Amino acid sequence: MVSAALCLALAMVLPFLTGQIQQIGNMLCPMHFPVLLCGFICGWQYGLAIGFIAPILRFAIFGMPPIMPIGLAMAFELACYGLVVGLMYSRLKKTKGSIYISLICAMISGRLVWGLVKMIIAGVTRTGFTFAAFLAGAFTSAIPGIIAQLVLIPIIVITLEKNKVI
Repeated sequence: MVSAALCLALAMVLPFLTGQIQQIGNMLCPMHFPVLLCGFICGWQYGLAIGFIAPILRFAIFGMPPIMPIGLAMAFELACYGLVVGLMYSRLKKTKGSIYISLICAMISGRLVWGLVKMIIAGVTRTGFTFAAFLAGAFTSAIPGIIAQLVLIPIIVITLEKNKVI
């Protein structure tokens, strides 16, 4: 529970490091890191909960991200990250490959959930959300964050495993 709380605290604070320039903050996806790590460290239940709570709590405290449509879509996306990475990592043999498999599956499924929620919100609010907007929001604009996640998260997880933290 303490580790999950630390991940939630990191999700609250990390966007301040990149948030001064909104385009950089959006590209680096700072809230994604602690949620993905929470799924690895604490399991899918905490990963799911922290992922869903983080954007909503951050909006309630700091007013960012705007709850509609960004914060709500992020809540479901991050919840999916925590759920999938935690479930997959707990069921796969603990190898470097399983870290990458869990991470990549979580990143893809979370982005698909984000797109689905954005599509539902666009239908309800009668705003446009095209496939091009999905690709741009889920992948193209997030490439630096995706690369950083694929590089840094496995290093952190391997280090934590080596030191018997997880």
